[in-house]
Amino acid sequence: MTETPQQSPTSGPNSSPTELPTQYAPADVEGPLYERWVERGYFEADAKSEKPPYTIVIPPPNVTGSLHLGHAFEHTLIDALTRRKRMQGYEALWQPGMDHAGIATQNVVERELAKEGKSRHDLGREAFVERVWDWKAESGGQIAGQMRRLGEGLAWSRDRFTMDEGLSKAVQTVFKKMYDDGLIYRAERIINWCPRCLTAISDIEVDYQDDDGELVSMKYGEGEDTIVVATTRAETMLGDTAVAVHPDDERYAHLIGKQIKLPLTDRTIPVVADTHVDPEFGTGAVKVTPAHDPNDFAIGQRHDLETIQVMDERGVIITSGPFEGLDRFEARSAIVAALRAEGRIVAEKRPYVHSVGHCSRCKTTLEPRLSMQWWVKVETLAKAAGDAVRDGRVTIHPADMTQRYFDWVDNLNDWCISRQLWWGHRIPVWHGPDGQMVCVGPDDEAPTGEGWHQDTDVLDTWFSSGLWPFSTLGWPDKTESLEKFYPNSVLVTGYDLMFFWVARMMMFGLYAMDDVPFRTIAFHGMVRDENGKKMSKSFGNVVNPLDWMDKYGSDALRFTLARGANPGVDVPIGEDWVQASRNFANKIWNATRFALMNGATVEGPLPDPSEMSATDRWILSRLNATVADVDAYYEDYQFAKLSDALYHFAWDEVFDWYVELSKTTFMAGGEGAKVSARVLGEVLDVMLRLLHPIMPFVTEALWTTLTGKESVVIADWPATVLVSGADAPGGFRDPAAEKEIETVQQVVTEVRRFRSDQGLQPGQRVPAQLDLAGTALAAHEAAMRSLLRLQPAGDDFTATASLPVAGATVALDLSGAIDIEAERKRLAKDLAAAEKEKAQTTAKLGNEAFLAKAPEKVVDKIRTRLEAAEADIVRITAQLERLPKA
Repeated sequence: MTETPQQSPTSGPNSSPTELPTQYAPADVEGPLYERWVERGYFEADAKSEKPPYTIVIPPPNVTGSLHLGHAFEHTLIDALTRRKRMQGYEALWQPGMDHAGIATQNVVERELAKEGKSRHDLGREAFVERVWDWKAESGGQIAGQMRRLGEGLAWSRDRFTMDEGLSKAVQTVFKKMYDDGLIYRAERIINWCPRCLTAISDIEVDYQDDDGELVSMKYGEGEDTIVVATTRAETMLGDTAVAVHPDDERYAHLIGKQIKLPLTDRTIPVVADTHVDPEFGTGAVKVTPAHDPNDFAIGQRHDLETIQVMDERGVIITSGPFEGLDRFEARSAIVAALRAEGRIVAEKRPYVHSVGHCSRCKTTLEPRLSMQWWVKVETLAKAAGDAVRDGRVTIHPADMTQRYFDWVDNLNDWCISRQLWWGHRIPVWHGPDGQMVCVGPDDEAPTGEGWHQDTDVLDTWFSSGLWPFSTLGWPDKTESLEKFYPNSVLVTGYDLMFFWVARMMMFGLYAMDDVPFRTIAFHGMVRDENGKKMSKSFGNVVNPLDWMDKYGSDALRFTLARGANPGVDVPIGEDWVQASRNFANKIWNATRFALMNGATVEGPLPDPSEMSATDRWILSRLNATVADVDAYYEDYQFAKLSDALYHFAWDEVFDWYVELSKTTFMAGGEGAKVSARVLGEVLDVMLRLLHPIMPFVTEALWTTLTGKESVVIADWPATVLVSGADAPGGFRDPAAEKEIETVQQVVTEVRRFRSDQGLQPGQRVPAQLDLAGTALAAHEAAMRSLLRLQPAGDDFTATASLPVAGATVALDLSGAIDIEAERKRLAKDLAAAEKEKAQTTAKLGNEAFLAKAPEKVVDKIRTRLEAAEADIVRITAQLERLPKA
């Protein structure tokens, strides 16, 4: 695309390319700008392009979801990366899409049905799935519109859904291949079961929290054959098929191999020896319930023990007897009461706080349950995923996350991929009347005939999203997009998805594509409230990012999030910070208006350095340093540092110093004003392009007005600024000018501090003499006087205060500016208060009895008070010494 000069559509109906409305109104700018970007196809990626590719896939949000701060944070970082690469000349693809979110979506639709007094079983599977698709068409995917509000540069024409036709084909293809290769199998094992969602739950979808339970110790057996075991789940004892002890535990050597009576039942169970048992823990004997505990299941396998299911899928006791039909928690209390009545209870501990697994979606207490499920054999896949990082094909940022990744993939257990749901990718396996199993690929005919039926389970949602980096590009077909954009360049995601998603994509990419899915993984932290606390509805600290965007603008939210984004570290955020970022956007707007009103331009080459003032050369030198810093931070995914660098350059150096120092030049007019106008135009042009990836809306409005060009979205990313006759490998740099302006800043800052200390109002003018002889400051006297509100000294000037700074002397006459005697009294009162505080805190810290008893926090607070008092004494004493003598 070429950039053609034209009027910015955001400047207002009556504005010319060099005018802007007096105030920045994000609501008036953002919507129209985004639609313009989309209509012009700026975010689309052309697979036929000869530009180098740059690819990022969106971590697919749930179809049930809406934009939350975590999305806004992550998407801001991805958008910044892709916008910058697009400006650098890459064919940048940010791949959009959405996840079908099996359990969450099914729950949403089932709740809707419940309002009608129906369940999914009333509809039947086919009609229920059709109902979910209807819900998706009407209500699902509202987050896409909210993402547009944030300004996300996604290639919308490529939008994908994990259950669309193409991705369904990819899922069937990879399942068939893995099944044929022996990597997918069916087996009965202990899984995490949710009695509310009625499905298996992956290990990484279990939320562990400390619950108040009870630990019950109870006697099994009779007489000399008595043995004591303890449990927090007394209801499972109905399914015990052994008691296990360590083979070397002499206390139980006489019992090994014997049968003992299981209370409350008419069964006897064996005592088995197993090295898994820790003889030092508890009584050194454990009850074994193979159908309801993973460790017990392993013991049962080693000793060929019977497995007895005592609960159904809803957690209701199914063992015949007095407890049949009770909920698991009701049964727990009833069984303990029955054991107590028989004198079997040895000890009870309540409350007994222990870690209990809960469903991450509905928060129901999970139940370990023996179940026939489908599994992925991960050993070779996980090794390949680890090797790809170890040999450098994939780089992890920050580097300290790498070991955490290895700890996971090096110890990965086989993955349970089946879910007992109706919404999702149905397992492509058909079962025959005589136990046959046939896996059907996308191009295969399913077996027909009496007794044949498809497996009723669906695949874990993470199975389809694990294919995301290549399925979204058209795999298994050999598409131009797949050829162009795979492997992806980088994956940006939260460290919490390392196990859910990242490891899955690594395994699938290496298996199906024989190449890594991405070259770099950039992990970010979680968004928290301003106090660093996790955001939760129960805490009442959840923030809707749309509210802040409505109030402060999308750029303000984006900049706040980026400024907190240190790699892999959690991000605190508060409304005050978003408001400060809004103020920053306003400052950029007002500074650009000032520049345009003073003739700032981007036309033609920069003047020769000999024609520039030291101030002009200084800001161009600082601009080049900022360009280099920002580039380096981008390459290292240091969003917080690059945002800070841009903020301080823009606000501190451009707005607070360069613009202020240049005002006298613009007022004087002439050639100097023309040179500074060209320099200011160049600085703003580059600065707005540097800011654009993070603050796209305000920079687009300003840059198109400043330059008259089509869009900053398709502008070139700034290279270091070159000045005719003064080029250097790193662009124009002028250390001497930087040193000179630093000296100006030092003088101005010191005099401002003195004025403040003396109680002068910021706009109050006072007479002053500036002795700048022998320094490089003479050329800046007019600007310094303007910044410091210093009037020329008249014939009756009498210096009442003199400040030597950086080789210069600033003499001031404060006799008519302040009431010196009143100021002296005020400072004397403040000094007395500080000395009293010092005496009191010193006495406390010298009291050994107090120090021995007081908490460390209290002592630290007193030390801090002492330090503050000492600092106040030094400051106030200096102020008194600088007051004019009576």
